[in-house]
Amino acid sequence: MTSEILFRVEGRAGIISLNKPATIHALTLHMVHAMTARLQDWAADPAVEAVILDHADGRGFCAGGDIAYLRDAALAGDGKGRRFFHDEYQLDHLLFTYPKPFVSFIDGIVMGGGVGIALPARFRVATENTRFAMPEVGIGLFPDVGGSWYLSRLEGRVGQFLVLTGARLDGAECIAVGLATHFLPASALAEAKARIAQHPDRIDGILGALSAPHAKARILDNIEHVNRLFAGETLEDIIAALEVDGSDWAAKERATLRTKSPESCKVALRQLAEGARHTDFAETLHMEYRIAHRLCVGPNFIEGVRAVIVDKDNAPQWHPATPEGATDALIDAIFAPLPDNEEWKPL
Repeated sequence: MTSEILFRVEGRAGIISLNKPATIHALTLHMVHAMTARLQDWAADPAVEAVILDHADGRGFCAGGDIAYLRDAALAGDGKGRRFFHDEYQLDHLLFTYPKPFVSFIDGIVMGGGVGIALPARFRVATENTRFAMPEVGIGLFPDVGGSWYLSRLEGRVGQFLVLTGARLDGAECIAVGLATHFLPASALAEAKARIAQHPDRIDGILGALSAPHAKARILDNIEHVNRLFAGETLEDIIAALEVDGSDWAAKERATLRTKSPESCKVALRQLAEGARHTDFAETLHMEYRIAHRLCVGPNFIEGVRAVIVDKDNAPQWHPATPEGATDALIDAIFAPLPDNEEWKPL
């Protein structure tokens, strides 16, 4: 059986390669545990001076968590989904606080759980193949794995726009909004990794030397729309602004919002507002686990996966069906503390 994740040491760097191309390297609990254990080993190994994260093959870096596993767990009610989120967040926190230089090569699709393992890196390398998105509100979940931290710190209302619409950004756009630190052509990645493995003390210079010009970031053409029309603090305010604007762009984004779970959209707006105030990444994951603990077994997640991934009718029946039905009391309950023995804890 082919391993879902590959580890090797080359020169002075440890290299982690995701290896599930058939599912765009979707993270399994086994992959989470294997990566966590190896990173802990390498942290104590003086021969490993830096860590590189990439994917072994296929058209994407990582499409997210194993949705089929999570849906089966939700239907079974056996708690396995909650364990997945708990342990995944421990890995995300380990990467965020890792004591050695960490480089992620996000060549291709990077979504959901892939964002959680890529964005903690100090060096985040995008290419012409990069497609970044956090589309979770479309399946009744929320933009987790630290999304509350990363996306709340983007310029203007870009974070709110991304989480509500699930919009995809290419490599140039990831550079423009600060999600990536360097842009390299995909053809230069092998050389970059080889040079970093030999000179992990020169990562910034190596990536800078191999960086290439890229096309204009398309999101910049609409940044005024994003910051103005997504400025509302509530989902109702944002929808109203899109409705009265009258532009084709606003109409398209309003139509997109109609397909999303109102509950998830309101959770996403609240989590970004809370995350912007956090001063410790662990605090963010602590909050997100409370949300995941509830939504990963909720009816909207089961229905969202059915409509978008299983049956592909793209006609989810959300509960509640309207923004007004997703009351403050409902959202408050999703963010409420858990019993002490069920709260998330870092490693």
